[in-house]
Amino acid sequence: MSQVEVQIMGQSYLLACPPGAEERFHTAVRKVDTAMCSIRDAGKIKARDRIAVLAALNLAFELSDFSAAPTEPGSSSHNLNNLLHRLDAALGQDGHLL
Repeated sequence: MSQVEVQIMGQSYLLACPPGAEERFHTAVRKVDTAMCSIRDAGKIKARDRIAVLAALNLAFELSDFSAAPTEPGSSSHNLNNLLHRLDAALGQDGHLL
């Protein structure tokens, strides 16, 4: 593994990158940075850890292909939608996930 220094939301990180995966790694870093900066720039959330959690959840949600999945009770999509609503309710004044 090689060590790669990256910037995410203005902070430097020294991270391990698998050999041959540098382009994918930098693409992932850019996506995380963009997601976190968008949440920060919306102005509702200031804590870096909360921004990171919301960005991770948003990115994970984007990776899921639920558009064709049924939303019947008990399905993965239904369970994810329930989780998102519960997280939105818990965040309250901080803002919504999506």
